[in-house]
Amino acid sequence: MPQPGALRTVLAFPSTYSVGITSLGFQVVWATLAQRADVDVRRLFTDQGDPPHRRLDLFGLSLSWELDGPVLLELLERQRIPLWSHDRGDGDPIVFGGGPVLTANPEPLAPFFDVVLLGDGELLLPAFLDALQACREAPRAERLRQLAQVPGVYVPSLYAPRYGSEGQLLGIEPTEPGIPATVAKQTWRGNTLSHSAVITPAAAWPSIHMVEVVRSCPELCRFCLASYLTLPFRTPSLDDGLIPAVEKGLAATRRLGLLGASVTQHPQFAELLGWLDQDRFEDTRVSVSSVRAATVTPELGRILAKRGSRSLTIAIESGSERMRQVVNKKLASEEIYAAARYAKEGGLTGLKLYGMVGLPTEEEADVEATAALLLALKKATPGLRLSLGVSTFVPKAHTPFQWQGVRPEADKRLKLLAKRLKPKGIELRPESYGWSVIQALISRSDRRLAPVIAAARGRHESLGGWKQAYRAVLAGEHEAAPSRTADTQLPPPPWEEVIHATWSPERVLPWQHLEGPLPPATLLKHAQEALAAGVPTAVA
Repeated sequence: MPQPGALRTVLAFPSTYSVGITSLGFQVVWATLAQRADVDVRRLFTDQGDPPHRRLDLFGLSLSWELDGPVLLELLERQRIPLWSHDRGDGDPIVFGGGPVLTANPEPLAPFFDVVLLGDGELLLPAFLDALQACREAPRAERLRQLAQVPGVYVPSLYAPRYGSEGQLLGIEPTEPGIPATVAKQTWRGNTLSHSAVITPAAAWPSIHMVEVVRSCPELCRFCLASYLTLPFRTPSLDDGLIPAVEKGLAATRRLGLLGASVTQHPQFAELLGWLDQDRFEDTRVSVSSVRAATVTPELGRILAKRGSRSLTIAIESGSERMRQVVNKKLASEEIYAAARYAKEGGLTGLKLYGMVGLPTEEEADVEATAALLLALKKATPGLRLSLGVSTFVPKAHTPFQWQGVRPEADKRLKLLAKRLKPKGIELRPESYGWSVIQALISRSDRRLAPVIAAARGRHESLGGWKQAYRAVLAGEHEAAPSRTADTQLPPPPWEEVIHATWSPERVLPWQHLEGPLPPATLLKHAQEALAAGVPTAVA
């Protein structure tokens, strides 16, 4: 039970309850807050919420998708909290946020947040709350100065962007002495990772107990935020971490989800699988998230089929060997065929593959190779239901491909795959090219995009709404806010240049003052190696 004087807190998620409660990250943050006697936390979703506090000390948001940015503003309005951080006074709550989107590049949303937590919540949340408790009676400005001293805590109002005469970003620097010049992402290195704190039939995955088997991924595909941003690759031990977490959940449900970017690369995964093969788990349904194709075995297929799974999911990125070399996907075509064969032999009925179009150096022949691979897989494993989920490459901060732009030809290449595969009975699940463009606009922009995000609220669910918002801000037709900072009064960043341009390595990036797991020099080296792999060897 919260003690008297506990921090009155709302933890929000920018979607419905069924979606939000399925987010393991949201659950973990909520549980961490709820376990503290000095915090009285209520949950808020777009369709419901716990009984509201009459007055708030803290308002938090977990953000895992760029396109959910405007929902933050709608949730703030519902709580009668000023949208812009500079409009908040001593009586308003501290608005904080975290999650992969904000850890990668918080700048487009920075003017709406008082505090951004960069990195893993296991470390950051306790340190943030302890620091806030120590200064909670101080004026708001002093509280923010104190919070800015906590490793991994970024206070955007204490940093100011500088722009050149032609609108180019020259740097983002502290506005006061004593504020750290850079803020480093915090990394949890404990033996245990996360598992469900809430199990409910109302979740998007009903009554499932989720267990994080691995964090990050050792493969380092050059576009992958889930790998690069969360380094190093971490694996809890089987006996002290995974088995107790699984046992805890199976006391409440018989559905188990094993999560991670590449769960089968846990060094003890075969042992975990063997443990789940015991007769006492006969009524348990086990599902796994994406697995590395090269780790699929007949035993994996057999046990998953025996435990109620119908399909397996693997990421291939491309059917082209050359493109897989470019992105550092250490995967041979023979291993993809073997994964399909083992899945079928084990008793699974479906194989879900994930790929991309529009990757750097990609040519139309590479996309044709993806179609050819799927058609060959269908022929080689008759009766196995195949589906291909395919997205457009979107550059992400702190990855080697952060300097690359979205390629316009990706739109036609999505349609090419549809033309090749759908008539042959292969399910194609393409992500919208148009939404990939908006995603890139947000993932690569700086604070000048904040007025566009504000203008997009209420119409952000349509591509046209985003484009109208951008044009309105560009034309100066957006609603004025008297205390906006200088950077949010500037025109928004150029559409084409932010979304489609390949940036110079010398360019100042909007997230350059925020330190990820690897330094820019290492990312650039990885990018150069990737692009070199895409150049055909000259014939003597």
